[in-house]
Amino acid sequence: MRKTSLVPFTLCLLAAGALAACSSPNADWQKASSQGTVAAYRSFIQHHPDDPRVQQARNRIESLQDKQAWEAAKSANAEQSYRQYLSQYPNGAYTAEAQGRLTSLKEASAWQSAKAAGTAAAYEAFVSGFPNATQVPQAQAAIDKLAGYQVELGRYRSASAAHAAAKRLKARFASVLTEVSVVPPSGAEKLTTLRSQQMSHAAALAACAQLRRSRQPCSVVKIQAQAAGLSLSGV
Repeated sequence: MRKTSLVPFTLCLLAAGALAACSSPNADWQKASSQGTVAAYRSFIQHHPDDPRVQQARNRIESLQDKQAWEAAKSANAEQSYRQYLSQYPNGAYTAEAQGRLTSLKEASAWQSAKAAGTAAAYEAFVSGFPNATQVPQAQAAIDKLAGYQVELGRYRSASAAHAAAKRLKARFASVLTEVSVVPPSGAEKLTTLRSQQMSHAAALAACAQLRRSRQPCSVVKIQAQAAGLSLSGV
């Protein structure tokens, strides 16, 4: 009976030895590497905390989590999702791409807002906020259309005469001229000029026509953006 009772005990020892052999660090590392999951690498770290590959396992976990967070951000494809990714992984593998996509979404949103507003100020704010956006030429064209013109109201030899005339014109044509600017001479120009507020081409033509009917000389000029500032050309 004693000899027979040793058999199960011996089998248990053999089974335990086999399990120990199967769960060796090398075998577990190969298993974790083969599965390539966060859970597998965490299991390796848990069972072999002193193994020299623990840091490598941690690095792989971080890389996997980085990728998972990025895939989630791309799937949502929203400003908030990309901001969240950048907050969690400021030095992640996909940081540059996340920043690029976030900028694109912000540009698209700002562009839609500018178009919805449909004002020169809104387009100018877009250009100022996103000077490298692909929509900048469209925004500039809209600005030129909406506020690319002024009505020139006269030229004067002295600044005092120009200021006095500006005051008279604004009082007389308040319904047409919301603003009368006194522009000092520059460069080869020797005279001080009076100009209206910026407006669209159609509005400038209509304003000048109304002024002429009241015997006020005027001309429509186009504002041309240049590196050194603004210049005017007659229209």
